[in-house]
Amino acid sequence: MRPILIGTVLLSVAAAYYIYLPLPSTISEPWKLMFSDGLIRGMMKLSFLAHDLGLTSPFGLAKYYSAWADAKSIESSPSVRVTEASFGGVGALVFESTVAGQEQIFTRGVVYFHGGGWTLGSTKMEPYFLQCMTMAEELKAVVISVEYRLAPDARFPDQYNDVFQASKHILTAEVLGRYSIDPKRVAVSGDSAGGNLAAAVAQQVALDSSIPIKFKVQALVYPVLQALDFNTPSYQQNTNMPILDRPMVLRFWLEYLNGEQKLVPALLANNHTALDQGQEIAAAKAKTDWTKLLPVAFQKSYKPVFPLQGDPKLLEKLPGLLDVRAAPLLAETKVLKAVPPAYIMTCEHDVLRDDGLMYATRLEEAGVDVTVDHFEDGFHGCLSFAFGPFAFSVGRRSLGNYIHWLKENL
Repeated sequence: MRPILIGTVLLSVAAAYYIYLPLPSTISEPWKLMFSDGLIRGMMKLSFLAHDLGLTSPFGLAKYYSAWADAKSIESSPSVRVTEASFGGVGALVFESTVAGQEQIFTRGVVYFHGGGWTLGSTKMEPYFLQCMTMAEELKAVVISVEYRLAPDARFPDQYNDVFQASKHILTAEVLGRYSIDPKRVAVSGDSAGGNLAAAVAQQVALDSSIPIKFKVQALVYPVLQALDFNTPSYQQNTNMPILDRPMVLRFWLEYLNGEQKLVPALLANNHTALDQGQEIAAAKAKTDWTKLLPVAFQKSYKPVFPLQGDPKLLEKLPGLLDVRAAPLLAETKVLKAVPPAYIMTCEHDVLRDDGLMYATRLEEAGVDVTVDHFEDGFHGCLSFAFGPFAFSVGRRSLGNYIHWLKENL
């Protein structure tokens, strides 16, 4: 009996450690979030432990577990037909509203890139599958969800190349005609790392003269857009916040850029952008200067973090840190002037909040129409919690706002 009692106490302590997390009173449904985050953190801890033991890649077990969240089968509904397709050699799921063809000759089109830190997730993952089904149904649209390759099998710029190649192939008269998509009503969109890819693709498509058909709008959902400053106010404020904490962002970046995980502490300290790192870094930092780009209300009392001396080898090891295809916030103003109007969703309790807000400012300064949709009770990934038993009110509201904006602007 005593061993059972001791075991129960230890399990209870472990459960409390992983589940209980002090959260701000303004966050949506905190206890439900703690439970969801506890499951995710436990899975990540096991995955990193397996990596430390030399058994798998850092996110290997997490990738295995996340596959359980895939839709059980790719089934159409009475209002949405779902098919598998390939565009430029890149796989995708196509969600076609069956109502659209009855009501109009041509319909809207949305090219969508899922999130997951360039490492996890898929078009078949149930939250993304249900999201795209809902988008196609409510927008009476064709939604093309792109199945780009993931780390560690693919590294930057592979993920970017996949989504750009797919987009370039989709934005042709032949493909759009096949799905009865109006060439003047095509959007590019994505969440988190998918938002990163969507912003980068929107920039390149706008500049590429070989692509005559352009995106009408871009819709970025809590996008990650830069890797030069991991101490913006939102990073400092939300260091340990669910569903994405500060160190986890670094782990994803290093998987994407093919860096060693042992570099996490140096990047967290902003050693790659120290004051002694030269003119190239200084020019790039000006495009991520939150003291000028963030509204004062979001700066609060936080101070910039830039060490006097850093590690010059960090940029040699991670050249992607300064590549606009990986960090769209670093684009030149002349590039931003060419991109389509933008919807940018941000959440108060998200380390990536300031990436989206700074990009909004830079776009507005370049003359681009921008809608910032900020959720005071939101957290990273909340839109994916719009369905099922773990649905959050902010998940349903954020999905509703996002679809409404597309309905009004696409």
